[in-house]
Amino acid sequence: MNARTGIRVVVTGATGNVGTSVVRALAGREEVGSVLGLARREPGLRLPGVEWAAVDLSQDGDGPRLDRYVADADAVVHLAWRFQPTHDPVKTWRTNVLGTLRVCEAVAAARVPALVCASSVGAYSPGPGSGAPVSEAWPTHGWPGAAYSREKAYLERVLDAFERDHPQTRVVRMRPAFLFKEEAASEQRRIFAGRFLPGQLVRPDLLPLLPEPAGLRFQVLHTDDAADAYARAVLRDVRGAFNLAAEPVVDAALLGELFDARPVRVPAGAVRGALAAAWHLRLAPASPGLFDLLRHLPVMSTERAREELDWRPEASAVEALEAFLRGVRSGAGDDTAPLAGRRVA
Repeated sequence: MNARTGIRVVVTGATGNVGTSVVRALAGREEVGSVLGLARREPGLRLPGVEWAAVDLSQDGDGPRLDRYVADADAVVHLAWRFQPTHDPVKTWRTNVLGTLRVCEAVAAARVPALVCASSVGAYSPGPGSGAPVSEAWPTHGWPGAAYSREKAYLERVLDAFERDHPQTRVVRMRPAFLFKEEAASEQRRIFAGRFLPGQLVRPDLLPLLPEPAGLRFQVLHTDDAADAYARAVLRDVRGAFNLAAEPVVDAALLGELFDARPVRVPAGAVRGALAAAWHLRLAPASPGLFDLLRHLPVMSTERAREELDWRPEASAVEALEAFLRGVRSGAGDDTAPLAGRRVA
């Protein structure tokens, strides 16, 4: 591919929101000699130092191909994840859980020195009543009503067993907050709001009142800052879990300032009921279980990432949200199938 020397890193799910940032971050490190991005479909995106290959982790028949690509890797970053269809949890299970098991098997067979795996704040059990930030030691049993959370929690147990059985592989679990960047906005709008939400309507002047479910608080992070943490985890001799989030914590007051709108308290049950009706009628792709999960997420402490990875996010939570909103309004995207920009005016 080029004359560079350094480690070889294989990245699954390399064409999505996180993957495109991670391959860029890795290719920009002088310690990395080559990056192979794996995805269900090869992208048109061309990046210096990055090669692409097609692998569908949900398919048994693609297992041998995955084994070949992983065989001489120095590190594997596993990001592949399927959010949709929420009405068919078997399909998401095949990619998210069975696909991760295939990656673990390939890593074990090749005795790859490092596996960096995407977990999530969604793997955590509900936070303490005090609202105090939790460390990486907080239980990871998820929220049972959301398939996304159940799958992330299940994979935490898979990684527990993998660490026990394969001590020769350094395992790192990244637990980021919600990740946003401008280029991923079109994809995220399709995943969570549906492809027919007009992006031009997401404007402060058209939203004088902002519905506020009681107690809503969550964390976000710019995707490029998460990618920097992933690259650091690949290159440093660290193990275990790392929480990733930016300041400040997002609440109704902050969202009100962002949209120049007045928060109006609404019962959480009413919001959930409306979402449930829209989901059952297939008018909205996000299930009501995701709303339940959002209301029970803990606030995470990022002290370990700051100390052991020497990591600091460059963008604030507000800047990450602003990037997302710009992307929604403009129909921003990237030259990959998941991130294709599709403006609906």
